[in-house]
Amino acid sequence: MKLPAVLIGAALCAASPAAAEFELSAYSGWQTAPHSRISGDYPDALGGSYDALIGWDGKSFEMPPYYGIRGTWWRTATLGFGAEFTHTKVYAPEDELPAGFDGMELTDGHNILTANVMRRWPDQWGAATPYLGAGLGLAIPHVDVEVNGGPDTFGYQVTGPAGRLMAGVSYPVSKRVSVFGEYQFTYSSNDADLDGGGSLETDIKTNALNVGLSLNF
Repeated sequence: MKLPAVLIGAALCAASPAAAEFELSAYSGWQTAPHSRISGDYPDALGGSYDALIGWDGKSFEMPPYYGIRGTWWRTATLGFGAEFTHTKVYAPEDELPAGFDGMELTDGHNILTANVMRRWPDQWGAATPYLGAGLGLAIPHVDVEVNGGPDTFGYQVTGPAGRLMAGVSYPVSKRVSVFGEYQFTYSSNDADLDGGGSLETDIKTNALNVGLSLNF
């Protein structure tokens, strides 16, 4: 699924000729996800409902890796607007799965796509520039759920609203290139369909320490 390309294409189409500066950023890092409850109905072949507390694993550096792409139009020296795609991941440990499930992952992306507002403070820390950002959008995970005795679910779904918060520092290494480090939090409320008539509901929160590279145009 070519969501990063879609993000960049949509962002370019929305660009205004008056934009003072465009910044394209890419990052990776260490991403985790705290416990959350999952609940829903088993597929019709099994019947009944389930509820469990899951301690999600992030496995940031295993394939497919955790990463993100962000485009920002800095309309002034301090205020920017843009869009961001993040490929987060969550795995349910086998010993915490509800009875009847053999696997539960959102790992070819628990994808978060948001429209962002950014604020930065140039010339505050010498060459380094601190910034804050927030965004609202959608969760588009790849739902991978294996059911013992029922149909498996494997595919992308739009599962609900999502948001993000970030705080970081950027440092220029040339006129057009800068490096940055940041903390980022994402939240999503997910309502997924399971093949065979089942459902899965859960709120996913992620915490990440990111490092990345930005190109300025």
